[in-house]
Amino acid sequence: MLSMDPSQETHIIDQATSDQKDDDHRHHHSNSTNPFAQMIQQPFQWLQMLSSELNPTFVLGVVIVYGLSQGFSGSYFRVVTDFYWKDVQKVQPSVVQLYIGLYYIPWVMKPIWGLLTDVFPVQGYRRRPYFVLAGLTGIISALMVALSDSLAAAVALTCLIGVMASVAIADVIIDACIARNSIEIRSLASDMQSLCGFCSSAGALVGYSTSGFFVHHLGAQGALGLLAIPPVFLTVLGFVIYEEGSTSLRSEKKKVVEEAGVAIRGMYKTIKCPQVWKPSLYMYLSLTLSISTHEGQFYWYTDPTAGPAFSQEFVGMIYAVGAMASIVGVLIYHKTLKDYPFRNLLFFAQLLYAISGMLDLTFILRWNLILGIPDYFFVIMEECVSRIVSRIRWMPMIVLSTRLCPLGIEGTFFALLMCIDSLGSLSSKWGGGVVLHALNVTRTDFTNLWLVILIRNVLRFSTLALIFLVPKADQFDVLIPSDLLTKNSAVTAVDDESLELVPMKEKIEV
Repeated sequence: MLSMDPSQETHIIDQATSDQKDDDHRHHHSNSTNPFAQMIQQPFQWLQMLSSELNPTFVLGVVIVYGLSQGFSGSYFRVVTDFYWKDVQKVQPSVVQLYIGLYYIPWVMKPIWGLLTDVFPVQGYRRRPYFVLAGLTGIISALMVALSDSLAAAVALTCLIGVMASVAIADVIIDACIARNSIEIRSLASDMQSLCGFCSSAGALVGYSTSGFFVHHLGAQGALGLLAIPPVFLTVLGFVIYEEGSTSLRSEKKKVVEEAGVAIRGMYKTIKCPQVWKPSLYMYLSLTLSISTHEGQFYWYTDPTAGPAFSQEFVGMIYAVGAMASIVGVLIYHKTLKDYPFRNLLFFAQLLYAISGMLDLTFILRWNLILGIPDYFFVIMEECVSRIVSRIRWMPMIVLSTRLCPLGIEGTFFALLMCIDSLGSLSSKWGGGVVLHALNVTRTDFTNLWLVILIRNVLRFSTLALIFLVPKADQFDVLIPSDLLTKNSAVTAVDDESLELVPMKEKIEV
C-alpha cells in the first residue's frame, strides 16, 4: 500500500475544498442569474422569512385553515352542495339561495366565537381547544349528511350548517392570531394576508378540480363524505400549534364574566368611532348591493335545453380555473397594489368589478355565440376575469379590517368586522333569492335571468357612490386613535383608563 506525505495530503484536501467552494460559487451565481430559478426560490424564501419572523406552527395553521379548511372545503362544498340540492333534494334555485344564506349563520356568530377564544380559556389555552372543537363539529356533521339516507331538507341543511360552523370557528381562531401578529409586526400585515390568499386559492383549485369527478362517481350525497377529512387536520392542529399556556388565564367565574364585559364595552366603544364604522358600513353595503345570482346561473349552466348543458366535471373545472385566476389576483395585489391608498384602490377595484359583471349578461343572452366565441371558452374567460377582480377587491378590505383592531381584544373585534361582512354576504344571497323568485326564475324557466343579472350589475355600479366612507389613508397608516378605549384589554385586565393602540410602524417586544 502506497503511503502519502502529510504535506501532500494537506495540499490535496485544500485543493478539493477550494474546488468545492468554486463549484458552490458557480452554482449560486448560476441560480442568481437564472430568472426561472429565482422565481421558483422566491416563494420558499418568502415562507422561510415568515416562519422566522413569526412562528412555524402559526404558518402551518394558516395553511391548514385557509388552504385545507376554507380553500378546499369551501370550494368543494360549493359545487357538491349545488348538485345535492338540485339532484337529490330537487329544490328551486330561489329556495337554494335562501338555504345558502343560512350557511352564513356560523359566520355571523363570529363575534361569539371570538369572545369565547379571547376570554374563556380552557386549561390555560385560548386557541388550541377551540381548534379541536371545530374539527369534531365538522367530522360529525359531514358524516351525518353523507351516510344518512332520505334526509329531510331541514336535517340536511342543519348538517351542512354544522360543516360551515367548523370552518367558521377555525377561521376566527386563526384570524385572531393574524390580527394580533398584524398589530405586533405591522410591516408583515400585507404579507400575512397574501399568504392567506395564496393558501385559499390553492386549496380552492384542488377542491374545484376534484368536485365534479367525485360527484360523477360517488353521487352528490356520497361526495359530501370527503368533507370530513379537513376537520381531522383541524383537530390535529389543536394539539400542535404553538400557544403559551398561562395559569393567570384560569380565572374564577366572576373574573371571566368581568373580562367578557370589558371586551364587549371595548368593542362598542371602538365601533362608534367614525374611523371604524364608516369603512365597516362600506364593506357591508358593497357586499349587500352585489346581490348573488349564483344559483340561477348554476341551474342554467347545467340545463340541457335553455342553457349550455355543462357536465358535472366541467362545472368543477370552470371553478378550478377561477381558483387559479384568484392566485393571479393575489399576485397582482401583493406585487403592485399593496402600497396604494385604500380609497383609490377600492374605487377602481369596485369599478372593474361592476364592469366584469357585464360578461355574465353577455353569456346569458348568448351574445358570445353571435361573436363566434364558444360557450366553453367564454365561460372560462368570464370566470377568470371575475375571480381576479374579486380577489383584488377583497384583499384590501381584509387588510383594512386588521387595521381597525385594538390590541387585547383583537380576536373578538376582528370577528365582529368579519361578522359584518358575513351579514353582507347573507343579505346578498337572500336579496338574490328574492329577486330570482320575484322574476320567476325556476328550475326550468330562465326567461328573466338576464334581467336579474342586469339589476345586479346596476347595483354594483351604485356602490361607487359610497366610496367616501373609505379612508384615504395608505395601507400602512394608523387609522384609529391610540386612546380609543376607556379601559384596558381583557388580557391584561389592569385598571388603566385606556387601551393604547400600537403605532402602525412600531414592532412590539413581547
